[in-house]
Amino acid sequence: MYRKSLTPKIFGVVAALGMASLAVSGPALAGHHMKAPIVGGAAMYPTKTIVENAVNSKVHTTLVAAVKAADLVETLSSPGPFTVFAPTNAAFAKLPAGTVETLVKPENKDTLTKILTYHVVAGRVLSTDLAKMIKAGGGKAEFATVQGQKLTARMMGKAIVITDAMGNKATVTQANVLQSNGVIHVTNGVFIPR
Repeated sequence: MYRKSLTPKIFGVVAALGMASLAVSGPALAGHHMKAPIVGGAAMYPTKTIVENAVNSKVHTTLVAAVKAADLVETLSSPGPFTVFAPTNAAFAKLPAGTVETLVKPENKDTLTKILTYHVVAGRVLSTDLAKMIKAGGGKAEFATVQGQKLTARMMGKAIVITDAMGNKATVTQANVLQSNGVIHVTNGVFIPR
């Protein structure tokens, strides 16, 4: 039931935010013959979806397992576009012991879905877009996630640091991993909504 209500919400947020103007088409980028970036030991091809690429990353096995447990594979395989802040296995390991194991249990699917969709923004938002938003916002940019709550981005030197609703901070460690249906920014932390 929750999954059925999620897909319309995602597309409603895309329209509401007008983020489509930030989109960069996959075919246009494919024509540049860019070398596919490596994430977790695997090439991330701009012609594949977020899910098709993520399943090959050795540093995102926890995220992939969580996406499967929350039944978000179909949604994150759809055309989007989406921006995903993708925590690594090491980021999940920073959570209190037993947290991930508890969240992936069927009875906790709604909570897991809220956490995962708090890492997704409607539209394709590149790091250059974030930097422009931060500059225009006087040093910070707030943006809504698909989950509904906001994240805040700031520049720390040349790094983009994202702060969640609980005050937790995560750094974008690898930006602009282009996908056919969006972009992934690898992070070293997990965002927790209120």
